[in-house]
Amino acid sequence: MKAVMYGAGNIGRGFIAQLFNLSGYETVFVDVNKDVVRMLNEDGKYPLFITDKGDYIKTEVDRVRCADGTDIALVAEEISTADIMATAVGVNVLKFIAKPIAEGVRARMKKGNGPLDIIVCENKIDANVYLHDLIAENLNDEEKAYFDANFGFVEASIGRMVPKTPENISAEYPLAVCVEKFCTLPVDRDAFKGEIPEIKNMLPYAPFELFIQRKLYMHNMSHALCAYLGNLKGAEYIWQAAQDMRIRFVALGALTQSAQSLAKHHGANVADLNEHSFDLLSRYDNKLLGDTVARVGNDTKRKLSSVDRLPGAIKLAKSQGLPYDYMVMGMAAGLLFDLDDSSKEVSAFAAEKGVAEALKVYSEIEDSEIVSLCESFYNALKVDVDSALDMLIHRD
Repeated sequence: MKAVMYGAGNIGRGFIAQLFNLSGYETVFVDVNKDVVRMLNEDGKYPLFITDKGDYIKTEVDRVRCADGTDIALVAEEISTADIMATAVGVNVLKFIAKPIAEGVRARMKKGNGPLDIIVCENKIDANVYLHDLIAENLNDEEKAYFDANFGFVEASIGRMVPKTPENISAEYPLAVCVEKFCTLPVDRDAFKGEIPEIKNMLPYAPFELFIQRKLYMHNMSHALCAYLGNLKGAEYIWQAAQDMRIRFVALGALTQSAQSLAKHHGANVADLNEHSFDLLSRYDNKLLGDTVARVGNDTKRKLSSVDRLPGAIKLAKSQGLPYDYMVMGMAAGLLFDLDDSSKEVSAFAAEKGVAEALKVYSEIEDSEIVSLCESFYNALKVDVDSALDMLIHRD
């Protein structure tokens, strides 16, 4: 069995290829980094370091090789004979891989080969639709008919965190990737065109919107909340923020509120979602992840936008008639975050024009109850962070 993994970066090497390897596949990466292509072909394997309770556990991913992404004919040939495929290249790169994949569609069509499902591991809602449409632009009508009948675009929810590899490890093992222990890959069960393959730790689920929103409105939301409140407390790393008991209490409160709204909206089991909340907080404690407040919090112009992590989760809770005050505290702290250019724009706008106008412009929030609550928290956070958090924690 052969898997084609488009992208030999952190998620490609550190997550998806590991699952392919554990499931008995040979993995053929496709990448344009000449050094990575050369080393994967020379070694045929690479080390994976899993962070667990303060230690790095070394394992190995073997049965791998790499096709040069600039050799379109070679890429097309690999796609034409693949049993499963995945992408993890970054949203902005998808437009560049559409033509090579289209060539793979043609090559597969000429061979008369059947369905090929592509697991789309990109940080964009509906990335599967976006990639499908990019590829379709390169096909004629006959090819499109074959393409739509045989190629499945399977959306995935990527929850595994991949920290920066320490210099001492990368110096000895240039291909090494460090990852957290969490290793579950939820995918859209209804998107497969062929028989769903047996891939270790892959969780096919339908309707898949629950997992997409769980990732955004629980994982991303609470991660950002910890970053924004941690920044105000002087934390450099997420683990420092997560171990501050006031911040942890608020993060758990926000996760609980989001879990309740997701459960009600989707008819899901709230106990399972609450269990996920505790799992997330325990993962944030992992010091070896080395995840910084600056990285997790950056670009509030995007992260505080209308349907993104905090505003989107708050709006969902509001629509379900459920509380959202803990999440609003995170949003208020986000308006004070100013460690990058995008965030400086938002924080300066809020300081000059006011919270209400900032929420209207950046988050498309004009609900008077949400705005009033955010203004109250924002002003309190500017005076004293711990007192502001206590004000929330001890609310009736």
